[in-house]
Amino acid sequence: MNTSVKHGWFTEHRRWEDFCSAGCGVLIVLSPALTAGDLAAAASISAGLAGVLITMLALLEIMSLQRWEEVLELACGLWVVVSPLVFGYGGTLRLAHFVLGAAVAVLALFELWQDRNRRLEG
Repeated sequence: MNTSVKHGWFTEHRRWEDFCSAGCGVLIVLSPALTAGDLAAAASISAGLAGVLITMLALLEIMSLQRWEEVLELACGLWVVVSPLVFGYGGTLRLAHFVLGAAVAVLALFELWQDRNRRLEG
């Protein structure tokens, strides 16, 4: 009986990771409305654009896995984390953006690590 694991949980890219990133993107888009905070238009637009981009990239990864998609997702996640510092907003929205942005960035790093030995375009 062969007990060796050819593809482990940590070494194989799985679709649930992309669905989680897409869900975080949707929550980032909705977060200004859900927190009902007093927010500058630029910060709202930034959250909307970053959230839509994260969602689109995650759904693209489901269809066709490319390394550049994960790199852009990582950049967007980091932007969501630092945007409260750039735009100077706080409260619940700041916490939501820290958590959601960090989740997107960690998932993107995890996916990049999983695909490090995989031959991909880009």
